[in-house]
Amino acid sequence: MGFIRRLLLGDHEKLQDREFINQNDEPEYPSSTKLADNVNYLMHEFHNTNDLRIRILNKGNASLLYIESLVDQGKIHETIFRPLEFNEVDSIGEIPSAKHTLNLEESIRGLLKGHAIYMEDGRKTIAQFAVTSSFNRSTEEPQNEKVVRGSHDGFIENLMVNINLIRRRIQNRDLTIKYYKLGKKTNTNVALVFLDGVTDPELIQEIETRLNYISSDMIHSPGYVEEFIEDNTKSPFPQMLNTERPDRVVAAIMEGRVAIMTEGTPTTLIAPSTFFSFYQASDDYNMRWFTGTFVRLIRLTSFVIAIGLPAFYIAVVSFHFEVIPDELVIPVKQSINEIAYPPLIEALVMVVIIELIREAGIRLPQPIGQTIGIVGGLVIGDAVVRAGLVSNLMVIVVALTAIASFVVPSNELSTTLRFLTFPLIFLAGTLGFIGITFGFMMILIHLTRLESFGVPYLAPVAPLRFKDLKDTFIRVPIYMMNKRPRDSRAVQMEAIGPSREWKQIEKSSQSDEAGKSINQPDGGNNKTDK
Repeated sequence: MGFIRRLLLGDHEKLQDREFINQNDEPEYPSSTKLADNVNYLMHEFHNTNDLRIRILNKGNASLLYIESLVDQGKIHETIFRPLEFNEVDSIGEIPSAKHTLNLEESIRGLLKGHAIYMEDGRKTIAQFAVTSSFNRSTEEPQNEKVVRGSHDGFIENLMVNINLIRRRIQNRDLTIKYYKLGKKTNTNVALVFLDGVTDPELIQEIETRLNYISSDMIHSPGYVEEFIEDNTKSPFPQMLNTERPDRVVAAIMEGRVAIMTEGTPTTLIAPSTFFSFYQASDDYNMRWFTGTFVRLIRLTSFVIAIGLPAFYIAVVSFHFEVIPDELVIPVKQSINEIAYPPLIEALVMVVIIELIREAGIRLPQPIGQTIGIVGGLVIGDAVVRAGLVSNLMVIVVALTAIASFVVPSNELSTTLRFLTFPLIFLAGTLGFIGITFGFMMILIHLTRLESFGVPYLAPVAPLRFKDLKDTFIRVPIYMMNKRPRDSRAVQMEAIGPSREWKQIEKSSQSDEAGKSINQPDGGNNKTDK
């Protein structure tokens, strides 16, 4: 029975306590047979911190050490002292769930994980026990990525729980997890998740190389990792997709992409990513395909509205009044004449006010934030118009611009669109339509030159690949997406086999029955008189 218990519990603990890969060799310091020397070394390395607890056992011949802020006292009793109470073992070092080591540096890493270590005088072997306390919130749906249909769970701040959500959806032996430790001081756990046999090995190697080159004391969020490994840090456009939805991460992994997950945050990075992937949402695949296409076209249209509508309005009222229909010339002119400063300043004032209201709504508690949004949108908007500081048309234009920027499913790209509004406003206020054309050309040139891990950012439009357009501007039926997109760099392109052959069989059987009914003679006329 002892062998079976050791086999079941011991291997389970080894899987849970698996060491994370680090680019640097971990230091080693061999333990001593003298208990006092080992305890003094650990106390010195932890600088006599007050939350390092030392429990003296066996009349001073053994010690149990742990960091009380990281352990669960209930687990300590159940894992360590309960087997002794029921005489299951003779000493703590013989408990099957213990992980043994002769390296004090490894014991330090265990203490920092929330383990308890047991040492005896006269023995070099150190026993470690996983008694980490866990405070996990529920896997509720992300607040910034809500859907109408589909799963309503989301990632949390626990890396193992997040990987569990992925493995529950991809129950395949090819799903591979690779662990890393980043941050010289923080030792943050990072995981690469990909599907072996589908994901390009060169892509995995490229991501691993970039991760290994990170040399920083602190890594505590995906934003840190993203800036270290993305291709172009000077671009305002995000080159890696951020999401907190497990279904979206699973869909990306099945396409052959790589997910980068970090301990302590629910946000996951997906690489490589293209411009069109930021406009795809989980709802697109849970509704009728023509409805999904319609909604996606609206989102893509919002890109032009969000960055170009204020600039277009400024250019029209400042330089190109001739494009306004005759019926609207007088109302527009009357609205503008009441403003004491040019439309360029008017637009900048309104855009800045919108950004202030938005930031205030985010930073304040949720009930107060909603009140600030309503008060700012209605009261301030009405007041600035009545005071003659802003025209009615400018309020409408800025409001439509703000709404269009919020249509984007990705918060990072939404922020980029609001940022690009300012340079286009300046160009429109100085050069009119020529400035807008110049600005859009610069943005287009930048997007065509941008890459994400060797994948063109505007793929499959530039370079043009007609077969991959099935899930960009439009969303064709899922059974027609039989090939993985090339921008995922997948090595196995076949994704969906023949799945609607039953329809052809049904049609052929119906045609055969119709042919038989036509060729069959009438039963009454076929009888012979006797």
